[in-house]
Amino acid sequence: MNELQDLTALLRSNTPFILIETEDEARVIDLFRHALKNVWRALYRWSITEGLRRFDLDREDEADVAPDASATLHAIHSETQRGIFLLLDFHPYLGYASTQRLLRDIIQRRHCLEHSIVLVGQKIELPAELETLAVRFKLSLPDEATLLKMVNDEADLYKRENEGRRVVVDQNSLKAIVKNLRGLAMNEARRIARHLIFRDGAIGAGDLPELAKLKFELLNRSGHLHYEYDTTQFADVAGLSRLKKWLGHRTEAFINENLPVGLDPPKGILLLGVQGCGKSLAAKAVAGSFGVPLVRLDFGALYNKFHGETEKNLRDALSSAEQLQPCVIWIDELEKGLASSNSSEDGGVSRRVLGYFLTWMAERKSKVFLVATANSVDELPPELLRKGRFDEIFFVDLPDHAARGEIFRLHLDKRRIDWSSFSLTRLAENSNGFSGAEIEQAIVSALYAAHAEKISLSESVLTMELKNTRPLSVLMAEKVEALRAWAQERTVPAD
Repeated sequence: MNELQDLTALLRSNTPFILIETEDEARVIDLFRHALKNVWRALYRWSITEGLRRFDLDREDEADVAPDASATLHAIHSETQRGIFLLLDFHPYLGYASTQRLLRDIIQRRHCLEHSIVLVGQKIELPAELETLAVRFKLSLPDEATLLKMVNDEADLYKRENEGRRVVVDQNSLKAIVKNLRGLAMNEARRIARHLIFRDGAIGAGDLPELAKLKFELLNRSGHLHYEYDTTQFADVAGLSRLKKWLGHRTEAFINENLPVGLDPPKGILLLGVQGCGKSLAAKAVAGSFGVPLVRLDFGALYNKFHGETEKNLRDALSSAEQLQPCVIWIDELEKGLASSNSSEDGGVSRRVLGYFLTWMAERKSKVFLVATANSVDELPPELLRKGRFDEIFFVDLPDHAARGEIFRLHLDKRRIDWSSFSLTRLAENSNGFSGAEIEQAIVSALYAAHAEKISLSESVLTMELKNTRPLSVLMAEKVEALRAWAQERTVPAD
C-alpha cells in the first residue's frame, strides 16, 4: 500500500489522533486533499498566524475563530460536522493542563462528533497522557522517478530564470545524483538539486562531491558524525597487498545495485595493528577505492550524562550514516569507546551501547561499509571479535623493507622533493622497526634541520634523523611483540 492508501485507511477507521513529523507542510496538505476524494470530511487547517480555516477541494474560508489554542479546541469540540483538523505546529501549546484536557475530550469523543485531529510539525514531543492516544503516520520518501521529475523541474526553472539558457546535463551524472538523493525528504532533495543546478547551470560529475557534503550536513544534525573530505587511493598507500586484493574482490559487489542471488554486499573490516602503521590511512583509502563518502564516528562524543541519551545518540548517528548510503563509516580507536563495556561503574550504559552496536552490525541491510581500527586488542570486548561481526579482521604490522622504501618515496614526492638522489634501499635499511608515521615524522624533522642549516635536504641529513629517533617498536617492544603474537594465529595479515 502507498501512503495515500494508508492515510485513507486511517481516516475511514475514524482514527481520532494522528501525528505527522515533517517540515514539508505543503505535501501533507496536498495528501489530505487527495484523501478527500475517497473519504468525505470537512477539512480544516490551523496555524497560530492564520487561525482555523476550512479548505476543502474547491474552497478556502476565512478564519472566524481566535487563533489561540484554547479557542481553537473549543471550536472543534462544538463543530456540528465531522471534520479533519490539520493543526500546524500546535504541540508547543499543549503545556497547559486545561488544553491537554480539552484535546483529550475531543480525541475520546466526549460530547462531540468523531473528528480526526492531525498534529503536523518537524519534531513533535507530547505529554505522556497524549502520547498513548496518538497514531504516528510517517510520510514515505520519494522514489527515483519522483526525484528525477523534481530535478527536471528545477532545470526548467533555471531555464525560465536565465533567458531560456538550458542546463547542460551529463546523463550518467544525472542518474548518480538522483540515486544519491534517495533517503531525503522532497523539500530537502529539492534544495540540494536547486543548489547544484543554479551554481553553474550544469549537472556533471563535479556535482557529486558537493552533493555528498550537502546531504551529510542535512542528515548529521546531531553532530556526532564527521565528514572526511580528504580520502585517498590505495595507490598512495604502501604495502597492505592482501587488504587491497580483498577489497578489490568486493568493490563491485558494494557499488553494484544488481548482485547475483546469494551474494550480499560486504559489511566491514576491523584493522588491528601497531600505532602509526597506516590503519587510518587505509580507512580513507577504502572510501576512495569504493568512490563513496567517508564519515567518521567518534564514540567518545556519544556519551551523555542523562539516562538514555547515549544510546539515542548512537542510534541517530548510525541512522544518519544509513541515509548516506552507499558510504564508509570509520570508527578510529574502537577500544576507547567500547573498552569499558564490562564495567558497571557507568550504570550499564557501555553495555547497552555495545549491545545496540552489535545488533546493528548483524542486522543492517544498508550499504554502509564499516572500517574500525584498534591498537589494543586486549581492551576490546570479546563479543566484538567473534566471527561474523566483521567480514574479516586484518593485522597491520610494521612495514617491511620494500614498504618502507615506498613510504619514503611517497612522502618525499608529496613534499615535491626529488627523491632520485636518495637511495631508498639504504633509507629502508636505516629505518628498520619504524612505522609509516615515524618515517614521515623523520622526514619532517630532517626538513627542519636542513632549513636551520640553510642547506637542501639530503640523504645524510635524513639518515642522521633516523639514527636519532627511537621508534615505538623499541620504546614499547614488549607490547608490540605481544600484539604480534596474539594476531599471528587470529587475524589475516594485511600485507
